[in-house]
Amino acid sequence: MDTQRQRLTVRGIVQGVGFRPFVYRLAHELALNGWVRNDGQGVTLEIEGSPIHLAQFADRLRGDAPPLARIDRLDAVPVAARRPFAGFRILHSDAAGNEAAIGADSCTCPACLAELFDPADRRYRYAFINCTDCGPRYTLVSRLPYDRANTSMAAFAQCAPCRNEYTDPLHRRFHAEPNACPDCGPQLQLLDATGAPIAGDAIAQTLALIARGGIVAIKGLGGFHLVCDARNATAVATLRARKQREEKPLAVMVANGASLAGVADANDAERAWLTSAARPIVLVDKTTDTDRQLAGVAPHLASIGVMLPYTPIHYLLFHEAAGRPAGVAWLEQPQSLALVMTSANPHGEPLVIDNREALAQLSGIADAFLQHDRDIVVRCDDSVVRVDSQGAPQFVRRARGYTPRAVPLATAGAPVLALGGFFKNTLCLTRGDQAFLSQYIGDLDRVANCLALEAACEHLMHLLHITPQLVAHDRHPDFFSTQLASRLAAQWQVPCIAVQHHHAHIAAVLAEHGLDQPVLGLALDGVGLGDDGTAWGGELLRVDGADYRRLGHLRPIAMPGADRAAREPWRMAAAALAQLGRADEIATRFAAQSGAGLVAQLLARPQPLTTSMGRYFDAAAGLLGLAPTMRFEAQAAMLLEGAAAQHGACAPESGLYRIDGSLQLDLSPLLARLADCDRPGYGAALFHAVLVEALADWVAVAAAQSGVRTVAGGGGCFLNALLRDGLHHALARRGLTLYTSQAVPCGDGGLALGQAWVARRMAASQAGGPGSLA
Repeated sequence: MDTQRQRLTVRGIVQGVGFRPFVYRLAHELALNGWVRNDGQGVTLEIEGSPIHLAQFADRLRGDAPPLARIDRLDAVPVAARRPFAGFRILHSDAAGNEAAIGADSCTCPACLAELFDPADRRYRYAFINCTDCGPRYTLVSRLPYDRANTSMAAFAQCAPCRNEYTDPLHRRFHAEPNACPDCGPQLQLLDATGAPIAGDAIAQTLALIARGGIVAIKGLGGFHLVCDARNATAVATLRARKQREEKPLAVMVANGASLAGVADANDAERAWLTSAARPIVLVDKTTDTDRQLAGVAPHLASIGVMLPYTPIHYLLFHEAAGRPAGVAWLEQPQSLALVMTSANPHGEPLVIDNREALAQLSGIADAFLQHDRDIVVRCDDSVVRVDSQGAPQFVRRARGYTPRAVPLATAGAPVLALGGFFKNTLCLTRGDQAFLSQYIGDLDRVANCLALEAACEHLMHLLHITPQLVAHDRHPDFFSTQLASRLAAQWQVPCIAVQHHHAHIAAVLAEHGLDQPVLGLALDGVGLGDDGTAWGGELLRVDGADYRRLGHLRPIAMPGADRAAREPWRMAAAALAQLGRADEIATRFAAQSGAGLVAQLLARPQPLTTSMGRYFDAAAGLLGLAPTMRFEAQAAMLLEGAAAQHGACAPESGLYRIDGSLQLDLSPLLARLADCDRPGYGAALFHAVLVEALADWVAVAAAQSGVRTVAGGGGCFLNALLRDGLHHALARRGLTLYTSQAVPCGDGGLALGQAWVARRMAASQAGGPGSLA
């Protein structure tokens, strides 16, 4: 049979995931000759053999790829053979081009766990065990291609046994860039609050401190965690007091799915996300025993954030608590240890990643510091996911385990840098038909977070080798992200495009789902600057690519005290009463609140108005007495949802909303009903039931008028499961299809994707087509 030769280019996540040794083994199995190498775009190989074996090779290249690999594109072209290949080789990397994709950090794999807990293995209890199927990637790489010299592991020269593994194509640690062992790799060290070393085994001493009620700062993949015993209410309260985190929920880590009993009521879909390689925090319903077992961890809420171990350090803590059993059987058995794992970012500052920085910034919070000497190149917080009724994810925060995984786009276009908004900031870079979202940056109300945004921007552009031709930002002129966009665009002499906040929310959904058609956009969030200069947040839009039109909105409601009303729901409840002509009730109804009488007087005069859905949630929570004030963002809405979930579904009462000829949705009758409701649980359930029907009817009217039957829902209010799931069903009953975000956060954490999508559409329309800039 004739011998043929092909050149294959593979694009996607194919570096640092064991792809080349996989190709090497597959070629040997099929008796094919040639070579493979990393390059600036991914992996390139030339392969020679029989047509049958070449076809089998191509099929298995996709079907049998390593678990962390993701092939986005595979191109094969025939090439002429000058002389036959002798065997199959793995060549040195070619850095030209620099358009490869780097993988996200991944949890410790089963093979490494088996070694970690094998007393006869040379990596027994070694806290930095990894292979090509697991371990850090994004958080330790400084540039591409993904080779050891370009990571923070460059400082650690491999010993002879590790070097042999690293250079053996048949070993699972072949070119595992973080490869190391106790003789040549990073080391743990436990320090006390003053920075002095604590003698003894670092893991054993750390667990002993936690067992005594202490708080330990533990260095992980993308930053430090503050850790304490989740079953020790005093320790939890101490952590809250020291971190100034009064009521915001804390995340809990348990050893495995079997250890969730009594802690969280996870369904099969949620367990699948918990055990995925990314290991996000998953928001799961509480059990009737959660608040007794984990007092103070997630007070007054219906759900709790749980996660499973993802680094060897985590596993070693649970292993120590279990008595250091040999083997891995114990990993399937319930373990009693439950650890609070909360980000070490005091006072809203960025996540702490440096050892010296930890000692300085976490002084007075942590009793001890479990550190190591491998640098974290990129800070990357834990991802937070909520799973919907269909098993699909909804990101509250997209970071470790997912960044910088690209979001595929329907078409290629000009490279864009989009800098997001003010709250929950992330940035987005586009390259060809891919969009790369940064890790979570945070709110831009602190200098350190603004500097972190600049650093993330520089690093991601450098890592992905992207030179933006457009810069996009929110229309609000006072946001730091807007000012940074203007500065960078002037520096690079490229266009700077402002994108309206709610247009961007809807565009993010269209970008993710590859929708290229006019849609009705239902944008529901806390706040975004509107075209008229007021605070929007309950908007019905018609979106057609770069163009949008406001079709309708919620009835505007006053915000007494402006931004203060967004932190004190009783003020929004007072505004609702004033709107209902019941302002005389404010002073007595809210007598426990300082300034109630003054607020009643303020509402007799013109106040800033908003159409925000978030403020309507606040008003409902305030009227029902669920949250007069808030200790953290969206607490009132979360408590309202929790009360509704605990009560159970109820039928919507009729006549509690109105839609006028200008497509204004008036929820005043619903607020009036809640003002007279003496059953908070029922009131919360009624609010959700009526709101779903009101919004669905509102959209249906617009659909009948416009002829558009596809709906995109965006904005932070879609994190509410009762609202999101209810709208999916209610719109389906009306013959409408609702799309919402899954791959990126529906709130401001996904805003940059929408900005980039709109900016590219604007550029394409100006250039006369869907391609790049003219």
